[in-house]
Amino acid sequence: MDKRRVVITGMGTINPIGYNIEETWESVKNGVCGIGEITQIDTEQFKIKIAAEVKNYEPEKFLDKKETKKKDRYTQFATIAAREAIKDSGIKIEEEDPYKCGTIISSGIGGLKTIENEHARGEERGFEKISPFFIPMSISNMAAGEIAIETGFKGICTSIVTACASGTNAIGEAFHRVRDGYEDVMMCGGAEGCICNLGLGGFTVMKALYAGNDPKRASIPFDAERGGFVMGEGAGVLVLEELEHAKKRGAKIYGEVVGYGATCDAHHITAPDPEGEGAAQCMRLAVKDAGLEPEDIDYINAHGTSTHLNDAGETKAIRKAFGEHADKLMVSSTKSMTGHLLGASGAVESIITTLALRDSYVPATIGYKTPDPECDLDIVPNEGRNVDIKYAASNSLGFGGHNATLVFAKYEG
Repeated sequence: MDKRRVVITGMGTINPIGYNIEETWESVKNGVCGIGEITQIDTEQFKIKIAAEVKNYEPEKFLDKKETKKKDRYTQFATIAAREAIKDSGIKIEEEDPYKCGTIISSGIGGLKTIENEHARGEERGFEKISPFFIPMSISNMAAGEIAIETGFKGICTSIVTACASGTNAIGEAFHRVRDGYEDVMMCGGAEGCICNLGLGGFTVMKALYAGNDPKRASIPFDAERGGFVMGEGAGVLVLEELEHAKKRGAKIYGEVVGYGATCDAHHITAPDPEGEGAAQCMRLAVKDAGLEPEDIDYINAHGTSTHLNDAGETKAIRKAFGEHADKLMVSSTKSMTGHLLGASGAVESIITTLALRDSYVPATIGYKTPDPECDLDIVPNEGRNVDIKYAASNSLGFGGHNATLVFAKYEG
């Protein structure tokens, strides 16, 4: 049986460089840095003063008051992105079999702000006086559940939690479900919103975060002076659809998902394998799944977190997976603009990669100054490129050793 083709017919996002797809893509092309001083919490007690927040976020501009009270910040972001994606796709559930429409929306951490706030309330007032919405607001599957309820999608509804690979795994598993005939339409992606005392403190004591105060030198993937990642927040949601189903209803098509790979380093709870073998095998599997050769890939949107171990290890992994072709690959990290959106990062980066293919434009790694011999790939420094690309990959690597890679194709009919 031939594998079904899977296309992208809708996309939505809210993130540190844009409230929607159009704003985000313009920011990427203009090399906008979304990093600045933290506004959500008082950072006096913290070494870390900067993050990549959704700028001037006022939930009432997107959601009604009841929703804002009953949804954690990460679910708010997921809902905003999903509404944009479903509207963009033109899908009308009354014209579909709802059991052939599914939802996989992931989060690496879930409702951490709600957990923090309700614990403080419980300490103050007693734990039988916390919000009755505490549990549904805090659990990591609720963004998927809320979106399924709103859209009427009755197929699979789940949330894959693989730390910073969560959004990429969500899209990959959704892709396979459509390709293999379980669903015709899948809403998929990731959301995160945990810039709070617990989140900031937790990553700080791990020494994972950039501790300086210069936003333009904060998230600098592959630069020799990199010193940690910058926490970000937001959401990205894609609508995947079987090609003939999309053509039958006259849907616009952004691009095609053609390959997916997933592996585990089985090495360490937080550190990636410094030799990059697990990530290399993940990329090999994704390229093979797409029915391609390594030489077919033109561009990789790297995980590129701006930590020493990640960027050096990912460089080794790319060289292992692509051999001599690695010298011809363009490999940029858009986390240089967005910061690290944790479980949402892979979803937002998948959107950016899809638009890169559509518009024949390869995004830059901004803020780059000091070359690192350990990161010796063509990282598209500081200036994006107008160049025709046919196939592109997007990598995500998560705590626990999770590796996930997607391969996208320019849609050519």
